[in-house]
Amino acid sequence: MFDLPAEWPRWAPPPATLDALCLALAAALKRPIQSQDFADLSRDESGAGSFAPHVAVFPESTAEVAAVMRIASQYSAPVTPRGAGSGKSGGALPVHGGILMAMTEMRRLVQIARADHYAIVEPGVLLGDFQRAVLAEERCFPPDPASADFCTVGGAVAENAAGPRAFKYGTTKDYVLGMTAVLASGEVLELGRRTQKGVAGYDLAALLCGSEGTLAVITELTLGLVPRPLGVETALFCFKDVRAAASAVVRIVDAAIHPATLELLDPAALDSVRADVAGMIDPAARACLIVELEGDASLAAIERAAAVARADACIIAADDAQRRRIWDVRKRVSIALKQAYAHKVSEDIVVPPSAVPQMIDAVQAIAATEGLAAATYGHAGDGNLHTNYLWNSETDHARVDRALAATYRAAVAFHGTITGEHGVGLVKREYLGLEQAPPLIALQRRVKATFDPQGILNPGKMFPSERNAVIAAQAGGQHA
Repeated sequence: MFDLPAEWPRWAPPPATLDALCLALAAALKRPIQSQDFADLSRDESGAGSFAPHVAVFPESTAEVAAVMRIASQYSAPVTPRGAGSGKSGGALPVHGGILMAMTEMRRLVQIARADHYAIVEPGVLLGDFQRAVLAEERCFPPDPASADFCTVGGAVAENAAGPRAFKYGTTKDYVLGMTAVLASGEVLELGRRTQKGVAGYDLAALLCGSEGTLAVITELTLGLVPRPLGVETALFCFKDVRAAASAVVRIVDAAIHPATLELLDPAALDSVRADVAGMIDPAARACLIVELEGDASLAAIERAAAVARADACIIAADDAQRRRIWDVRKRVSIALKQAYAHKVSEDIVVPPSAVPQMIDAVQAIAATEGLAAATYGHAGDGNLHTNYLWNSETDHARVDRALAATYRAAVAFHGTITGEHGVGLVKREYLGLEQAPPLIALQRRVKATFDPQGILNPGKMFPSERNAVIAAQAGGQHA
């Protein structure tokens, strides 16, 4: 749901130029390139539409990525890097056409340096596969987005993915030690380090983490690891209402209890999976928290957390099977909501944890004003809420647009942000001005121009259009 022009400006080279580009790419890669049948490459999980590239390439090495970028620079052709297409913000959509660079063939796990707590991996490796490989070495890569089994490591870095464990461990950027990256010109850079510490020069690896493919193409990553956690305990805390559950989050943190996860389900989210928890919780429960602690004393800590939270009921997983059942409930929420309504849009705003109760109230008020259903769930420990608006009529899109804008404004008013995990991409670009002042956006544009003078890397993403930059600020932004 965003203001997309009826005809997005596409790269429009003469046929002879396009033919020459395709021939140059095929020669550089020494194999045929894909110039039609782009259905699987034209969409992502954002629901933002379908945009076909002119050509798709599947590089297998840093040298091939560099060759593609040199050719793209020569022809001023847009390049859209893409992982598995699991993103929620439209970041991998080739809205201007040009070259779609799919990184899925670069999928080598180069090294797990167990003693030195790092791994080297190519961007096309599936995140879940990577996590399981390092667990086998008694190490852990903590970021755990719900899409781990089908998103790529490179995509997780490009979007700075997080997940439930971010409350304790931080987000993906906290584990990016270094990388190999290719600039728009084709220049190859080695950024960062292999040590846990390092402050030599600007941290450009950190800058590229979360840059959504707008600054460079990442071709190899050095990722920090932590010891595999032991003594994990998982519990479901039940409450009579969502405000009690949200307030419990603040009390748990205030009590110096530091769970790995604090996941919240509001009444609508809980009702969507009520059948999955039948026999597990009291039917009168109207909200719940999924709480997980690690360490030798985790059982005692989770019992203390239940007391501090003033939960109406506490179900502690007796074994791994029950633990998986509790987490399956959380993972099924989004699917269940999709099945219950014809249309669903999920946002990932963040507010300070103390503002979670007020933000949930604001979402319900916005939904009531616009005549929509709403469900909120997510990572309440760090204030990252997935606010979902649900509707059935094809004519309700204007209401949804107003609800989303109001939600972003409310999050910023609570000193929060319009996105915590999904990124800005295409779908939130016009709302960036709600959160960031014009001079800050202008500075970021200059950074982009330094890395990519022709503006060919993932164009049309992250920054507001010039036309809408002022409109967004005047709509009630913090910096209007």
